[in-house]
Amino acid sequence: MMRDQAETLRLRMLKSKGELSRSIAIVSGKGGVGKSNFSTNFAHALLAKGKRVIIVDMDIGMGNIHILLGMAPRYSLKDYLLGQEQLFEIINETPEGLHFISGGSGLENVLEWSKDMFDLLIQAFEFLQQRYDFILFDMGAGATQRSIELIVAVDEIIVISTTEPTSITDAYSMMKFICLQDPDKKLHMVSNRVSRDEEENEAVVRLQYAMRKFLGKQTTILGFLPEDPVVHKAVVAQKPFLLLFPSAPISKRMKIIAENFVGASLDEVSKQGEGFLGKLRSIFTKGRG
Repeated sequence: MMRDQAETLRLRMLKSKGELSRSIAIVSGKGGVGKSNFSTNFAHALLAKGKRVIIVDMDIGMGNIHILLGMAPRYSLKDYLLGQEQLFEIINETPEGLHFISGGSGLENVLEWSKDMFDLLIQAFEFLQQRYDFILFDMGAGATQRSIELIVAVDEIIVISTTEPTSITDAYSMMKFICLQDPDKKLHMVSNRVSRDEEENEAVVRLQYAMRKFLGKQTTILGFLPEDPVVHKAVVAQKPFLLLFPSAPISKRMKIIAENFVGASLDEVSKQGEGFLGKLRSIFTKGRG
């Protein structure tokens, strides 16, 4: 498959002279913990701080980011990977200025990465790094070989967990698996659906302690999000709760989480941008001949 040379030249000419973006995978050990809802609202919190943000829905064929944003994109990441659409055709923009790439829904998953697909993926991510301050990869629940390859390559990871014991256990298992792949990976944690004020960060504090005690791994707690009835209302309205209910308790907490994240180790992270694509190339090509 040959990429259109004119488009390649056009993308290279758009390269920013500033720092490369921070690439972040947003993950959970299990489904149903509010990960995608977190991704859309977290993205808007970063956008409100004047950052250039794009969400890439990596749950190919079963994505729901576009639904939560109330958008109906014509094309998805799968269309691009199959060479059916150009990159600029799959980048969508919300009325508020948030960019996103849909994973598509009601479609079959792309089961195998061909060399052509990998080349297109690298070219897309290279362009995104040059254009945005933050690339948020909303990963599917759990871990697959393909998702772990991307997770290991990104600069940072945000792990979403609820206060339920099963969710905490699954989040720990996910982080342990990631650390075994890359002990130096920067990990952040967020506790979602906290039902009582006194719980606050209790769940993620226990996770943080377990990571330090059993794996010798330091992690960062970004904060917690309370159980809030506005979340359901926002999902039904297909609008982020941060936009519909900016004064709600959960919206205020989301803004704090974004503030904590933006301020976390900026100098250290700014040096990692070039490493993302290098790691991705190395991981994807290993064992693929």
